[in-house]
Amino acid sequence: MYCPAGDFYIDPSSPVRCAVITHGHGDHARAGMGCYHLATASLPILEWRLGVQHYICHAYGESFRLGAATVSLHPAGHVLGSAQVRIEVDGQVWVASGDYKRQPDPTCTPFEPVRCDTFITECTFGLPIYRWPETAGVIAEIAAWRDECAEHGEAAILYCYALGKAQRVLAELLALGETAPVWLHGAVDAGVQVYRRAGVAMIETQRVADEERGAEFAGRLVIAPPSAAGSSWLRRFRRAQQGFASGWMQLRGNRRRGNYDRGFVLSDHADWPGLLQTVQQSGARHVIATHGST
Repeated sequence: MYCPAGDFYIDPSSPVRCAVITHGHGDHARAGMGCYHLATASLPILEWRLGVQHYICHAYGESFRLGAATVSLHPAGHVLGSAQVRIEVDGQVWVASGDYKRQPDPTCTPFEPVRCDTFITECTFGLPIYRWPETAGVIAEIAAWRDECAEHGEAAILYCYALGKAQRVLAELLALGETAPVWLHGAVDAGVQVYRRAGVAMIETQRVADEERGAEFAGRLVIAPPSAAGSSWLRRFRRAQQGFASGWMQLRGNRRRGNYDRGFVLSDHADWPGLLQTVQQSGARHVIATHGST
C-alpha cells in the first residue's frame, strides 16, 4: 500500500526506501527496508524477528511528517505494538487499519477508533457468521478441556499462532486464576520471552524441550504453533488430544478438516459486529475493505 504524498509504503512485501509497519507478523514486517516507522511497543517484536534494522519509533498518537503527509499511529488491539496508520494530506484524512480486533486483550493496548474521510479496513472475517464469544468463557473451556484430558491420561496440545495468540491465552489463563504451568514448543517460547521482557504478565511457562525424553505430559496444557501438527515433535507425547484456537474454528468443518479433537473460537481479528462497529465509528464517507471477505 503506497502513499504518494509521503513517498512511503505500509507493510511492503519487498524492499523499499521508507516503510510504515502496522505490526510484527511476518506477512506485515519484512527485512530489507531502508527505514521502518513503527509504534514504540512494536520494537521488541521487530528486533526479535528482523534483527538490526533502521527503526524509527513513535508513541501512539504522535504526529510526524513524511513528505507532504502528516502521519500518526494509533492502537489496533491486534498484538503487542500493533497500529493503525492515520494519514492527513491537504485536510483529507485516511486511516489504514492494519489487522485489528475489538475484544479486550491484556497483552496489548485496546483498539482506538480514529475519525477519517476514507477508512481502509481489514476484512479477514467479513461474514455475518463470524461472531466471537466472550474470551473468558473460551479460556475456561480450554482449562476444562485440559482437566478432561488429565482424567484420560492425555496431554492437551493447543495449537496457537506463536506471536499474539499464544501470549493472549497465557495472559488470560493468569487472569482466570489458573496456576498450573503451561508447557511450550520452542517456537512459542521465543515470543513469550519477548512479551515477558516487555512487561506483559502471563501464567508460568516451561519449555517442552527442557524435559527429558519419555517425560509424562498427561494432564498438562501444551501450546504449539500450527506447523507442529503432524510433525515428529508430537512423538514426545504418549497420548494426547489436539485443539486449535482460532476464529476459523467458528466453522465446524474447519475443525474436522484439520482433524482437531477440539476447536476454540478465539481470534485476534475483528468479527462481523466488530467490523461494522469500527466502520461506523470511523465516520468515513469512503470505506475500502481488504484481506478476506470483501
